Amino acid sequence: MNSSIVLAQAAEAVNINPGLAAIGYGTSAIGAAIGVGMIWSAVISGTARQPEARGTLMGIAWTTFVLVELLALIGLVVFFIASAA
Repeated sequence: MNSSIVLAQAAEAVNINPGLAAIGYGTSAIGAAIGVGMIWSAVISGTARQPEARGTLMGIAWTTFVLVELLALIGLVVFFIASAA
């Protein structure tokens, strides 16, 4: 096969990395939103059942909230890395 034809076909190739990166970040953001909703739902239920445990539940909730949001931020960083390539 002629090398100029191969180079011309390679030049016409479409880079789909930005689109795939956007889909990946969207799913990580949805996952983080679901996680945050589940965390605070559990805190509300636990506080309603046992009001004296509110302080302990809030400490656990904030810790897990930070971890879930950290995963969303990592997804954002990976999105920018993948879309720049």
